[in-house]
Amino acid sequence: MSAYVLVNVRTSDGSDEMAEYSRTFPATLEPYGGRFVVRGGDIDVREGSWDGTWLVVLEFPSLGRARQWYESDAYREAAALRTGHADLDFLVVDGL
Repeated sequence: MSAYVLVNVRTSDGSDEMAEYSRTFPATLEPYGGRFVVRGGDIDVREGSWDGTWLVVLEFPSLGRARQWYESDAYREAAALRTGHADLDFLVVDGL
């Protein structure tokens, strides 16, 4: 069963570190079968409120693979680049 990573990103930081994170982060997905479903784009809030700068949705073949990716050295190294430059809400959920 597929699993999804949902990330609400809040940043206005155009730092070199965030640019490097944006460049290196995608390569960490492939070894775990991950792919982008949503990466930014216009957000049309129809109910409630939205406090993010952009939304990211990733799909993985399973919850286990999503967790392995998140805990991988490659992702941890990439994630360290954004420390202090972005606030995230980061969820991993099972699909149907």
